[in-house]
Amino acid sequence: MSLRWRITRVLIIVIALTVTWNLVASYYTIQRQFDAFVSGLGRIEASNLARQLSRAYTTAKGWDTVDMALSDSGYLYEYQTEHPEGHESSTDRESDEGFHIDRLRVVIVDLAERNIRDNFSELETGEMTQSLSGQRREILDLQTDQTVGFVYLDVNQNFLETESSGLLHELLLSFIASGLFILIIALLLATSLSKRITAPISALTSATQTIAQRDDATLLPVTSDDELGKMSATFNQMTTALQRQRDLRKRLISDISHELNTPLTVIQLEAKGLLDDLQEPGQAGQYIIQEVTMLRNLVNDLNWLAETDSGELQLHVEQCLIGQLLISEVERWQAQAHARNISLSLNPLPQLPESQLDPARIRQALGNIIHNALQHSEGGKVIVTATLEQDKYVEISVTDDGAGINPADLPHIFERFYRTDQSRSPGRGLGLDIARAIIEAHGGAIAVKSEGIGHGTTVQFRLPVQADSKLP
Repeated sequence: MSLRWRITRVLIIVIALTVTWNLVASYYTIQRQFDAFVSGLGRIEASNLARQLSRAYTTAKGWDTVDMALSDSGYLYEYQTEHPEGHESSTDRESDEGFHIDRLRVVIVDLAERNIRDNFSELETGEMTQSLSGQRREILDLQTDQTVGFVYLDVNQNFLETESSGLLHELLLSFIASGLFILIIALLLATSLSKRITAPISALTSATQTIAQRDDATLLPVTSDDELGKMSATFNQMTTALQRQRDLRKRLISDISHELNTPLTVIQLEAKGLLDDLQEPGQAGQYIIQEVTMLRNLVNDLNWLAETDSGELQLHVEQCLIGQLLISEVERWQAQAHARNISLSLNPLPQLPESQLDPARIRQALGNIIHNALQHSEGGKVIVTATLEQDKYVEISVTDDGAGINPADLPHIFERFYRTDQSRSPGRGLGLDIARAIIEAHGGAIAVKSEGIGHGTTVQFRLPVQADSKLP
């Protein structure tokens, strides 16, 4: 079963149980309240009728106005003539107000339990009554506060229970109809919600399969800012990164092929020249050694990056002066700068303290940065500067006035094998990535700044004065 239908089924079950529970609870609550009302109705009616009969007896000083009192209370059903004083008949009250449609039986007796009035005419006047059912209340002479008789009110419990059952049955049907309507609406909402939840997941699955089968980057539509939207956005970021890595991998293959092919071609030509006696052994050997050195450097760079990626990078830290390290590294690159007609200089250094670091690795990182600057500053100048920041960091910057970097390329400048422009970026594209790994391993940070093409570039990195606790 698909996730969509499982979610829909769970939602429907939860809603159905909730609706059913509410229906059952409502039904039995109303039933209990109705039963309580029915049981209390007889007591209330009997008490009211007893008070009215007490007033009628007191006023007439006897039972002469009993029929009038019953008529006014709506319990004299055969009394259908106009009352002498203008009162409405019981029939009129039944038709106008619907009182006592169930025709409750009222029996009035004296103290000796002889019948005075039976509104159902089942007992003769003066007849002794036996085991009357219903509610029994006293009738008082209000002047003497003496009991003069009793009134029996039979609420007809069976009738009321039948009526209440009918009412509850209608309510139950109404509840069931409303419950079914709610379930239909819930089904539609659950289907829509489950579709909304599973659609991005299905799209993600399809896109992942496409990437796995065709190695083709597919972006998902981001239609919301909730967790599902964030999932799609994160997948798009991953897909974009994968596509970038694919492009870099293709470029890597091309670059490594080029880097290997060029020195191998030179070595082959020099060796062939030696075999054909077309090349001097000393000159050919010099060229071959130079090209083999380039190959060894390439292999070393790749091995070093593999070591970094596997987390096996080892630093051999020691106490050293950063200022002396800068001076020696600038002097090391002076020959290459002179060959390119580039002015390589080191600004006056402040008093820099000793720090614990791996001097060989720092020279490698600084050398990569200076070499990268020389590659892009033909006939220009490269300036190395160092400052002490808050006695905590030494900040070193290498600034050139060369080709500069497009702002769109800055976010990718540290990506492996990334080149801003193939025609203006000789080399393997590994130098800055290696430099970043070394500096970050020392607890530092590195950044590249450029105002755009033709405005030069500044590579700036900082190292902590004291050894970072994470350093080996």
